[in-house]
Amino acid sequence: MKKKALGAVALAAAATLALSACSGGSSGGGGGDAAKGEISYWLWDANQLPAYKQCAEDFQKANPDITVKITQTGWDDYWSKITTGMASGTAPDVFTDHLAKYPDFLKTKQLVALDDAISKDKVDLSQYNEGLADLWVGQDGKRYGLPKDWDTVALFYNKKMATDAGLSPEQMGSLSWNPQDGGSYEKAIARLTVDKNGKRGDEPGFDKANVAVYGLGLPNSDAGGGQTQWSYLSATTGWTHTDKNPWGTHYNYDDKKFQDTIAWWASLVEKGYMPKLETTVGANMADNFAAGKSAINSNGSWMIGQYTGYKGIELGIAPTPTGVNGKRASMFNGLADSIWAGTKKKDAAIKWVEYLGSTACQDVVASKAVVFPAVKTSSDKAAEAFKAKNVDVTAFTQHVKDKSTFLFPITDNAAKIEGVMKPAMDAVIAGKSPAGSLTAANEQINAIFTK
Repeated sequence: MKKKALGAVALAAAATLALSACSGGSSGGGGGDAAKGEISYWLWDANQLPAYKQCAEDFQKANPDITVKITQTGWDDYWSKITTGMASGTAPDVFTDHLAKYPDFLKTKQLVALDDAISKDKVDLSQYNEGLADLWVGQDGKRYGLPKDWDTVALFYNKKMATDAGLSPEQMGSLSWNPQDGGSYEKAIARLTVDKNGKRGDEPGFDKANVAVYGLGLPNSDAGGGQTQWSYLSATTGWTHTDKNPWGTHYNYDDKKFQDTIAWWASLVEKGYMPKLETTVGANMADNFAAGKSAINSNGSWMIGQYTGYKGIELGIAPTPTGVNGKRASMFNGLADSIWAGTKKKDAAIKWVEYLGSTACQDVVASKAVVFPAVKTSSDKAAEAFKAKNVDVTAFTQHVKDKSTFLFPITDNAAKIEGVMKPAMDAVIAGKSPAGSLTAANEQINAIFTK
């Protein structure tokens, strides 16, 4: 998501760094706002903080006229602090933005359009991976962010657990799924689930009430995006979140294809193959994986560094299962850096955003082997950096090469949609409501667009 989800990191850190203005070009900010002084920059992913510290050090060598105060805050608190800051006039000048969030910021006129500066400073939008730059064009035709990275989804799994269960890397890499019986994907999940007596999920006597290792980890129910949880499955059924993307105005949570997918996913909890929803509150799925409490985690490419960093875990990375249409799928998401409309240092903020979107900074990000930068050449360098660390990232990059991706849903009213879908999805995954109950939630959501 990077929810990043896209990237929900509980750790919070802050660093103040002296930065310089980009040595070439003008900001196009207008007014007499010189590119000088201190600006604030926020991001949520602690794993990426070192890369941006390095960018800052490199940036400082050009000219020390701009000071940037960098603050990293975990995902759970990040957005509430951003929106509260916008209301109170204390939001950061520049911040890492998300496709699910920026439409609502546009409605309240909280972002600076970058078109004039991009034109004046001759920023090459073709340097980014296909489609990334256009994700940040609003319904008014103006551009509100410069791309910083992209991500796809794959399966992180514990190789030793798989081997002990009789599952080879080849088998893990060729799983299939359907919403009726879960296909070989469910069989693998069941086989990898082990109760406290050593019985596997596919063996007689398995005790689903006393599970030691879950076949599949659960981060939360998600509020309706399902980026890393289930969208890689639902997309293979022909289902789409909205009537069009971007800027759809009708959601499809009442579609049987979607509800069948969610019913199957929720059944893993009932069968004891996936943790109960209430156990995920305050927990971290990746850390539970590291502790040996789950065998597979479906997660995003931004988490590669975290999963490969766990000591004592022989990590495997498998592609998403082939689905109903016989193909694999992954949500494709890209973050960008945006400027708050309330900034009093617009020119300085634009220079910093342009630098963040440049090859100079994104090559540094690539060298850290944490995420895939948006710049095409930098993205290739990231793949090489992962390879140098003996990490095979093909499961993530193949989606882009074979065009098996679909966009994160970009619509207005994201906060209201989340307010409806989170309790509705929680009820289904907790076993309190059937998947068919999502039809009522869908009616509430679509009513929002007709008001």
